[in-house]
Amino acid sequence: MTRLLPVVLAAALVTQAMVTPASAAPADPSAAADATQEGATFQVDAAQIEAAEQQAAAAPAQAGRPGPTPGHGNRAMASLRTAETDENFYFVMADRFANGDPTNDRGGIDSDDPSVTGFDPTRKGYYNGGDLQGLRDRLDYIEGLGTTAIWLTPSFKNKPVQGTGSNESAGYHGYWITDFTQIDPHLGTNDDLAALIQDAHARGIKVYFDIITNHTADVIKYQNPNFDPSKPVNDTNRELLDGGAYVSKDSRPYTDAQGRTFDDRDVAGTDAFPELDATTSFPYTPVNPAGETDVKVPAWLNDVTRYHNRGDTSFVGENSQYGDFFGLDDLFTEDPVVVNGMIDIYGTWIRDFGVDGFRIDTVKHVDDQFWQAFSPAALKIAHDAGKKDFFMFGEVYDTTRPFTSHYTTAGQLQAVLDFPFQDAARSFASKNGSAADLQTFFADDDWYTDADSNAYQLPTFLGNHDMGHIGYFIQSDNPDAGDATWLAKDRLAHQLMYLVRGNPVVYFGDEQGFTGTGGDQLARQTLFASRVAEYLDDDLIGTDRTHAVDNYETTHPLYRSIADLAALTKKYPALRNGAQQNRYAAEGPGIYAFSRMDRTEQREFVVAVNNSTTAQTATLPTYATRAGFSLVYGAANGVPDTAKTDRAGKLTVSVPSMSTVVYRADGTIPAARWAPNVKLMSAAPAADTKGRMEVTARVGGTGFAEVTFQARIAGGQWQTIGTDDNAPYRVFHDVSALDPGTKVQYRAAVLVSANNGKGLCRSTGVLSAKVPAPGITIDSPTEGGAVHTDGPITISAVTDPEKASNVVTFERSVAGGAWTAFHTDDSSPAYVATDDLAAAGFTDLPNDTPVRYRATVSTPSGASSSAEIGLTVKDRVTTATVHYYRPDQQYLDWGLHLWGGAVDPATLAGITWDTSPLQRTGVDADGWATYAIPLVDDLQRVNFILHRPNGDQVPATREPGGDRSFVPVQSAEIWLVAGDPTVHISKPAVG
Repeated sequence: MTRLLPVVLAAALVTQAMVTPASAAPADPSAAADATQEGATFQVDAAQIEAAEQQAAAAPAQAGRPGPTPGHGNRAMASLRTAETDENFYFVMADRFANGDPTNDRGGIDSDDPSVTGFDPTRKGYYNGGDLQGLRDRLDYIEGLGTTAIWLTPSFKNKPVQGTGSNESAGYHGYWITDFTQIDPHLGTNDDLAALIQDAHARGIKVYFDIITNHTADVIKYQNPNFDPSKPVNDTNRELLDGGAYVSKDSRPYTDAQGRTFDDRDVAGTDAFPELDATTSFPYTPVNPAGETDVKVPAWLNDVTRYHNRGDTSFVGENSQYGDFFGLDDLFTEDPVVVNGMIDIYGTWIRDFGVDGFRIDTVKHVDDQFWQAFSPAALKIAHDAGKKDFFMFGEVYDTTRPFTSHYTTAGQLQAVLDFPFQDAARSFASKNGSAADLQTFFADDDWYTDADSNAYQLPTFLGNHDMGHIGYFIQSDNPDAGDATWLAKDRLAHQLMYLVRGNPVVYFGDEQGFTGTGGDQLARQTLFASRVAEYLDDDLIGTDRTHAVDNYETTHPLYRSIADLAALTKKYPALRNGAQQNRYAAEGPGIYAFSRMDRTEQREFVVAVNNSTTAQTATLPTYATRAGFSLVYGAANGVPDTAKTDRAGKLTVSVPSMSTVVYRADGTIPAARWAPNVKLMSAAPAADTKGRMEVTARVGGTGFAEVTFQARIAGGQWQTIGTDDNAPYRVFHDVSALDPGTKVQYRAAVLVSANNGKGLCRSTGVLSAKVPAPGITIDSPTEGGAVHTDGPITISAVTDPEKASNVVTFERSVAGGAWTAFHTDDSSPAYVATDDLAAAGFTDLPNDTPVRYRATVSTPSGASSSAEIGLTVKDRVTTATVHYYRPDQQYLDWGLHLWGGAVDPATLAGITWDTSPLQRTGVDADGWATYAIPLVDDLQRVNFILHRPNGDQVPATREPGGDRSFVPVQSAEIWLVAGDPTVHISKPAVG
């Protein structure tokens, strides 16, 4: 089968400087055995390395897919840097920034009704009036912040309003697209965008688009098979339904137009993908309702067979990639028509408007095959259009590096938004977390190191439009600290973000101390004077101003601090893209110190950030002995202007409370006279994923070095798999495409700078390893859970790595008995089985009888592995009870916001955040309020937030703990105490 790609992609060869032995190479390169390379000394011109870097930066390489290394000998190279390691992003929602043209506020719709136009400046969920002209008018403000790239939320034409009743809101945010070819009329026109890009480019500022490939606006409805036209129309008796419960591929596979069953992952993106029939191919029958049959542009988007049509996602397992995202129509991204259509759509914006890059929404909800086609094709279009530094980064909302880095290796994206950094930065700057945790965090950057990308490209951020402002986190974590402390922590968080690796992203309003009371709509305040009541109560950091007035203050302390950091990193580029080396970290709050190293200039910077409430001093190693350092940042802290290392290269720095200092070496580091020893220490499957091999090297000495790793399938050609420029030296090689048992060989070479303008190198021998069998995890139900004998039991498993060729067999053991196979599933990405104990003959099992399930994955090569979980038989629970205690006994309208598959849908239908959380049924004699929750599935989690209507201020109108949950079959009753985030499963003492 052949891939259906819109462009022909040349094999991507990541060409870096070839490092040859100082002695002449043999005429036949294959004549030199790999073993003889160990310890060999090489040299390379600095000019060669620089030229190779430029070539690699310009090449439209496929991430993680380097070409073969030609010729003889190991290659040592500099760690990759491209133009995408030096951006200062300003992330802005056009509707909320500035209203430059009030005539477009209603989007050209001739109505004053907000439910039609979507415009209502008094409501946070509607268009407030900002537009592209407003951005153009205030480019001075954006430029003054040190911005080099504007990142716009999606600006394409949206469905103006979606939802009904209290769930109605507008598409001001841009994520409900109907027309992918024009700017939303509320924001302006295509010509306005072209003018904005032209004006920004004249200032040296790039413009990035936020794009969506996962879904469109909510248009598609499902035919109701139970509709009775003779009865009154109501929520359940309607001809067309807004959505439905997710139906798995295992229980209802896809069928082609001829009725033949197929697994889409087996043919994803190929010419074997079949034609589908809307009436027979899907578990639901999708239709475009009258009046919206051709609302989407381009026209192919109106074909309902180009969507998954499996019901609503709950964001777990298979349905995370196939279900409708809050009802939004989920595109069938495995279909080559969709792949090519999206490439065509966004290629036009690159070619015709000069867009400089993309932030890609909901990446983890789309299959890998889509990204493997889309990313290289979009890059080629950009490069052909003359945009050699075009840059794309994806939103992967997760904080685990093995998962997020999957999309820069197997997924072939250039970068992902650094959600793990956001979590680490908040812990350090806002929560006074351990400096040692921050050091460990950066040591794991090696997950991102591959042939054409690394952690230096990652966009870093502190808050966003979904999570909330960094100011909100700081106030929530330190509710009684006061403005001076909040401001210091906010500055510290930005100092950390600007001075560590990556591209810093400022979420608009952070520079004005915006806070808010939560995420989503509560974090989308206008910079122009607001009329939204919920925003007017916000307590901004660093100012007495409110949202009732414009907030474009270039004298705001946070605006000035961010501008100063941008100027500092512009003056000293090493602070943005120099190698980052951990130097010191306190156990607990205190100093985290690191070096940034300019490889070309060979000059070291030392950065020390202190999150402690007291001044701290640390002594840390550097690359140079008895060398002078000068203070280049932090003079206002009253620290010494100069410092000097001792004979061991140790530097002592003092850092005031919640502050940062930066010292720059007065001279360059001593040039090496010989290459250090280098040895491959191990090559083994990574502990966190079976699809990656952790390859580590040890380098002798303490100087600055860069280690290049290469791999080959035994007997094949060597491929470069990444260069690491800080200790510990390692890469996590992506072997997910290889068959289990495949033998892979590894070697490495170290590069250091010499005093003759050459690079001195030394190579290792060869180390071999085998690709492991895939891993498998049963993700539902969870270990220690419960089962019932009077109904179906659903078991779900995922494999690592995910492959369409995997086959999973499910088995059960009851009361310690023999294992019995009851289902086999070969439909990826998740594997599902339904068991019925009663149907299998287990009808009278007493409570607490153990039942175990096992899932075994097999591959075409015969390798297999298994996972087990243990459950117990329990009686069914039909009502869950929440007990809530307030010492003041003032329960007022405190209620429960509920969601999830456990709760009776009729109960959920009556719950809204703004007006109607579930209210108490009474207060008992001990003063505990009681809430009764009707259930439909006691095996699933009851997810809840305890709050007052529309209340999101902890602790005044919302209880702490964020999104909390419990499983009713395990604990049918729980107890909550005001101000305590703990979910108690037994009644605690109060009073």
